[in-house]
Amino acid sequence: MSTATENVERKVTTHRLKEMKSNGEKISMLTAYDYSMASIIDHAGIDVILVGDSASNVMAGNITTLPMTIEQMIYHGSFVMKAVKRALVVVDMPFGTCSGNPALSLEAAIRIMKETGADTLKIEGGEEIIEDISKIVNAGIPVMGHLGLMPQLINKYGTYTVRAKERKRNRKN
Repeated sequence: MSTATENVERKVTTHRLKEMKSNGEKISMLTAYDYSMASIIDHAGIDVILVGDSASNVMAGNITTLPMTIEQMIYHGSFVMKAVKRALVVVDMPFGTCSGNPALSLEAAIRIMKETGADTLKIEGGEEIIEDISKIVNAGIPVMGHLGLMPQLINKYGTYTVRAKERKRNRKN
């Protein structure tokens, strides 16, 4: 929750997040997958709500996030958006929707943004999808990166070990 006491009801935007960071304010973030939880979190004053592909595990009982589809992310994201008045809402791009084909990645990003009304997208990955991310950002869609724990790459790494702990990491990993 923001430490600012004035403008507590001010809508959190990407611009507001930059202001908060510049001012040294703490930024809070929680995950929601449905209307009820999003409403509670938003009412509590949390700054950012993530609609994560972890809904695959939490809501559907899957072992990994990989089965999550774009349709399911839109389903959860649209319900969260109906509940939120203040928080910035970030919707995860599920596995396979941003994987090295910038045109297809942009198409998926636009679909998620249009059909959910989300404020921004979260994309897991790094240098291997930089062209995809550039195309999405250049189209006017804000993107949050996801570097640490990378569950969409569970089959590549075989573990949920946190990566990208250092500022620059070895490209072989």
